[in-house]
Amino acid sequence: MSFYKLLNEYKKLNIDKVLNKVSDSDVINVLSKDSLSWEDLLVLLSPVAENHLEAMARKARELTIKNFGKVIFLYAPMYLSNYCVNNCSYCGFSVVNKYERKKLSLLDLEQEAEKVAMKGIRDILILTGESRKHSPLSYIKDSVKVLKKYFHSIAIEIYPLKTSEYASLFNEGVDGLTIYQEVYDRKIYDQVHISGPKKDYKFRLEAAERACLAGMRRVNIGALLGLGKWQSEAFYAALHASYLQNKFLGTEFSISVPRLREHIGDYQEKAELSDRNLVQIILAFRLFLPRVGINLSTRESASFRDNVLPLGITKMSAESTTVVGGYSSDDGFEQFAIADNRKVDEVKTVLLEKGYQGVFKDWHQL
Repeated sequence: MSFYKLLNEYKKLNIDKVLNKVSDSDVINVLSKDSLSWEDLLVLLSPVAENHLEAMARKARELTIKNFGKVIFLYAPMYLSNYCVNNCSYCGFSVVNKYERKKLSLLDLEQEAEKVAMKGIRDILILTGESRKHSPLSYIKDSVKVLKKYFHSIAIEIYPLKTSEYASLFNEGVDGLTIYQEVYDRKIYDQVHISGPKKDYKFRLEAAERACLAGMRRVNIGALLGLGKWQSEAFYAALHASYLQNKFLGTEFSISVPRLREHIGDYQEKAELSDRNLVQIILAFRLFLPRVGINLSTRESASFRDNVLPLGITKMSAESTTVVGGYSSDDGFEQFAIADNRKVDEVKTVLLEKGYQGVFKDWHQL
């Protein structure tokens, strides 16, 4: 059974009704358990659970140290192109936004790689807008050949691929995939993805499974928080991660918690998500998924990232840019605004001050 079929089984679940029935004793009972069910996950995402964040944080910290130690993996994103064929109402790369599009040549790419590698980064996430025409697989493969000279681990965040296509990139040297469903609520998904191949909800949802079948070593998923109700989006994202972890035992999984940020366009956040809500999501993820990594990007402010560090985070981006060629030039449009602009060395120093070690490399492809 694919996750798409599993998701259909929850169609009749009234999440709001379940959340509103949760009591303090329900939360205390869940916190006493070693292994949590999906019903327990909803308890931790309930309004009442907000009264128990300190107890949730203590247990989340213990589980994180037990399963991951006091280390934080550091990585950086690199934008290769901002050409996109999709009209997505919340994204600066949307095809309807008018600005000069850009794509790195292989020479430009090498210059970017040198800049990032000089910061100490060895784990790179390459991103493109979703355009097969402007960023075909051949371009991605040629880019990977260049990047392999500078980075030990290369992940992609591009348009969804077929299994054979993921396998061809894996054979070229790509070992990881990040793909966000953006919003699990199918009605909202259809509304915000106005036109383009990204309207295919099922093909996107099953991309992570195809990547696992293709041999990808690590897969990162998540919802773009702010598009739908945060409790239901967090619930389905966690179920998705749990499904993948149980089905593909040879793959490492992580989950991200990206919030909507300012971008080109006039889309307004539909579902408010406070810092406290985001903390509750991180804690619920850690308690429900003790062995799944949790990523926190520079979308969040430096103070927020520093404060939630001990609550379950295992991987962070540092000194990021969302501009194509942004490590070599300030000239260009951001996909979204960055909130934490600290240098890599500054992030490393903060980690050490908090008793954590910043890790740049834990794997090398032969």
